[in-house]
Amino acid sequence: MSRPRLIALLLALGTLLVFLPVGQFGFINFDDPDYIAENSFVKNGLTGTDLHWAFTTFHACNWHPLTWISLMADCTLFGLNAGASHFVNVLLHAANAALLFLLLWRLTEKIWPAAFVAALFAWHPLHIESVAWISERKDVLSLFFGLLTLLNYTRYAQAGAGGGWRVKSLFSPVTEAPSLYPAVAFFALGLMAKQMLVTLPLVMLLLDFWPLRRVTAATWSPATLGRLVAEKTPFFLLVLPTCVVTCLAQHPAMSSLERLPFGLRLENSLVTYGLYLLKLFWPVNLALFYPLAQPSPARLAAAGSALLAMSVFAVRARHRFPYVAVGWLWFLGTLVPVIGLVQVGEQAMADRYAYLPSIGIFILIAYGSYDLAGRYPFAKTISGPAAILILAGCVLATKVQLRYWRTDETLFFRALAVTRNNEIAHINLGVVYEKQGRNDAAMNEYRQALAINPHRANTHNNIGDLLDEAGHPTEALAEYEAALQLKPDGLETHLNLGSVLVELQRFDEAAAHFQRAAELKPADARPHYEMGRALLKQGRDAAALDEFRQTLQREPDNGKILAFTARVLAADENAAGRNGRAALDFASHAHELYGDSLPMALDALGMACAETGDFTNAQLYAQKVLDLAVAAQMPDTGGLQRRLELYRNGQPWRESFQAPHALKR
Repeated sequence: MSRPRLIALLLALGTLLVFLPVGQFGFINFDDPDYIAENSFVKNGLTGTDLHWAFTTFHACNWHPLTWISLMADCTLFGLNAGASHFVNVLLHAANAALLFLLLWRLTEKIWPAAFVAALFAWHPLHIESVAWISERKDVLSLFFGLLTLLNYTRYAQAGAGGGWRVKSLFSPVTEAPSLYPAVAFFALGLMAKQMLVTLPLVMLLLDFWPLRRVTAATWSPATLGRLVAEKTPFFLLVLPTCVVTCLAQHPAMSSLERLPFGLRLENSLVTYGLYLLKLFWPVNLALFYPLAQPSPARLAAAGSALLAMSVFAVRARHRFPYVAVGWLWFLGTLVPVIGLVQVGEQAMADRYAYLPSIGIFILIAYGSYDLAGRYPFAKTISGPAAILILAGCVLATKVQLRYWRTDETLFFRALAVTRNNEIAHINLGVVYEKQGRNDAAMNEYRQALAINPHRANTHNNIGDLLDEAGHPTEALAEYEAALQLKPDGLETHLNLGSVLVELQRFDEAAAHFQRAAELKPADARPHYEMGRALLKQGRDAAALDEFRQTLQREPDNGKILAFTARVLAADENAAGRNGRAALDFASHAHELYGDSLPMALDALGMACAETGDFTNAQLYAQKVLDLAVAAQMPDTGGLQRRLELYRNGQPWRESFQAPHALKR
């Protein structure tokens, strides 16, 4: 094996070892539910319907079909396995490190600076977010194709102008004059994974300056530049529609100029450039979410001065040290799509956005150090030990930072520890506590989030959920109404508000909210299900069953809805609402789908058997449910025991679903 290939292999293996712990991590509750854990299209795996969805959806305010397909492939191969999906991210990141080394070695024919850039890229803690977060598959996947694009462009450029557009093998020797077609194809694939690659044609122009030297500062002319730009026409033609599609997809998440004036965006962009630069050199206080805030004059002056000084130095050094200009412009240019001039989301910056831009700074550092080592004996003496110490520091910092990604709680608690007024971290930590059953802690986090920003509908909605669960429906109602004032078309709020109104027996008002929820999302089964439950409480059983049937038209395999519908049909004390044969069909279908893992389906199956006169099987199912309840140490099994006794006596189970004081129409 040649030395470059061996180094590439060692880089990849080292990266796998550094990030090996992520294979034990689970999903986080920030984006992962939307992207994979609760996304039915992704969980279905690679099917025709889901592939069509991948290319046509703007789900999660993004268009990245190749990323969706990659996540679907995970589910096809491994099922819903967070560890396996994490490890796919790591494999792609390791491959990117190896490809980056091979690219720079091919461009410069200098092994050690190329290896140092690749190692910095592979092990820098600022890249943890792109690797340890399953939802950021788009980062590692898009750069994989981006690096293949640059490798094939390099083959073409180093072959001279004779390469043209003739189709040649990707693996053909450079003497066979490779074509640009493979580079264009890989670029298209990269754009379908994440649109941040739109700046890659500009990176190609930078590489034309150094190290390809197809144009130099001394030989530059408008005609030469025009020829190089024209050569990249296919790449720019791919960029234009990509930008349009991206704007359409992200439009719902874009902030208006009224909300975030352009002056504030420009100020934040300058400060953010400085912060990215600072974190590349001193990667501390990393967080999943950095809240957007008005930058202080001191920060603005410091960042502006640093950027101006570095830019002036890069321009003045372009003749003697062209890698300085290339590295600096790579960093500045590739950050433009995410620097905040077009604000998408609410973050001031994000570690993941540095995944591609950081390469420019690493090039500047590595090739600058290599140049100094060649000029000064002292620099040459310390360069090796210094590089080892820097890389060791990166590995250690990455290992430490990775610990925060083990659980949702550690991740968001860390974000609160290193940032101020982080409303999003408070909300997400509250969700974590709520899932753990720590409702008091969750309420505290939601209240703190509300103190930071009283105008977020979801925070009011979450507080309403906790109040309703605690038995305070009137207080919950006030929170839901506040949420609805802030976000009139909030589907979840309409559903929650309707449910509380049902508890308060304000059925007509509840029906209006369920109807509005159904209008907002016609394919959603929940509005019809909640409407059905409300109708049951009013004693309107026939109308309720119609709603349940509409629910099952939308979600025919929803076990809980199947089981509840079967229960109503089998056990309703109102004879007009009973249909034993239909109940048996619904309950049997739920049992076929979920087996003994859904006890309520077993219970409904027992009721349905009893209603149809099959008391032998009714007893078997009731006994099985009772055994499961005892094994799970359920505190109240009285209802199950009463049902079993009735079945033994040849009697079916009956119950009323009507609210105690509801008036029939």
